[in-house]
Amino acid sequence: MVSLAEIRAERPGAFTHACPTRTVLDHVMSRWGVLVLCELGEGTRRWSELRREVDGISEKMLGQTLRILVADGLVERESRPTVPPHVDYRLTPLGRELVDRMLPLLAWIGDNADAMLVPSRD
Repeated sequence: MVSLAEIRAERPGAFTHACPTRTVLDHVMSRWGVLVLCELGEGTRRWSELRREVDGISEKMLGQTLRILVADGLVERESRPTVPPHVDYRLTPLGRELVDRMLPLLAWIGDNADAMLVPSRD
């Protein structure tokens, strides 16, 4: 396991305020970014499928999140000239690698969230 100190030793300035690593971290670990990426980890999805499967996301937030993830090179958007327009979203190879690394974290959260959110018994 690598520590944050080791990462910073190899990449001076990593995860500091003005570093691009911080921007990417904000995009990937945002409330909706994680859920959209993991849903796309299941395969190619259309807008309506993502909207349905990412419970609670608004159209505005889905659009914003997808634009950011496409710009970051994690998601690919393919638009077909049909009526109505048909747009597919899928992970890029970089996005696939990221999701493969994120899934163990999500599994851990799923296993431990109930125990962590137990009300205080003071």
